[in-house]
Amino acid sequence: MFYAILAYHVEDAIKALTPQEDAALMAELLKINTRLREEGTLGPSARLGATQDAFTLRGPGDGVVIDGPFAETKEQLLGLYVVDCATRDEAIAIARDLRRVNPTAVYEIRPILLFKPGAPLAGK
Repeated sequence: MFYAILAYHVEDAIKALTPQEDAALMAELLKINTRLREEGTLGPSARLGATQDAFTLRGPGDGVVIDGPFAETKEQLLGLYVVDCATRDEAIAIARDLRRVNPTAVYEIRPILLFKPGAPLAGK
C-alpha cells in the first residue's frame, strides 16, 4: 500500500532559518531521501513554495482564482497532482479541467521549489 506523507510546519519558523541552517536541514532530509530511494520505498518528493505564492480555484462553473491556500475547515487534503507548466495560467487551466469532472473539489495550486524524483515504486 502506498502512503502520502504531507509535511506540515509553522511556515514562519522555516522562513526564519538562515541559509546555512536551511542547507543543513535539507542535507539531513536528503540523507533520508537517499536511504528511502535505495530501499525502494520513496516515490516523488517535493518542497512546496511559500503559502503566499499559493492560489486556490473555487466556486461554480470555471471558478474564481483566489490568492492564498484557503481551505475550509470541513475540507481535507485528499490527493495531489504534480504538473509541469510553463505558466501559472497553464496550471489554472489544468485545475479547471479537473473541476469539470469533479466540480465540488477545491484545488490549491502552489509552485514547487524543489523536486527530487524517487525510484519507481514497485508495488511491494
